Amino acid sequence: MKRERPQNFEQWLASIPTYMKRDPVWKSIFYQKAMFLYELFWCDCEELMTDLRGRSIARQATDSCGSISANMEEGLGRGFGRDYARFLTIALGSAKETRGWYARSRFLLAPQVVEHRIQLCDEIIGMLLPVIKDQRRGKGS
Repeated sequence: MKRERPQNFEQWLASIPTYMKRDPVWKSIFYQKAMFLYELFWCDCEELMTDLRGRSIARQATDSCGSISANMEEGLGRGFGRDYARFLTIALGSAKETRGWYARSRFLLAPQVVEHRIQLCDEIIGMLLPVIKDQRRGKGS
């Protein structure tokens, strides 16, 4: 099923069903951004899947992009502290991997799309780093 690509984060937020917003993980802006990135990726796959090389990128990026929010969910489900930091570190690695897959997709996706997705990955990475550091020190909750 083809999804309509959200025009911006605010428009996307307005489209999110209430059941998703009730989940405690939703309180994290980095989680919201990761979910936004995944929805954009879902739409970007329409173009990636038209080319053999793009299909390979799409397969790899499906795992890495989905792993960002999935590890945030699993980590929060296990509580806070070092274990949470471990899952956020995995999410961080997945965000970096997704950024790399978007860089490699520059021959298939529009330059402004690639730039936006890489900036969104960088934003998520930037938000995760201090939270991971705090969780490792036992300062977060």
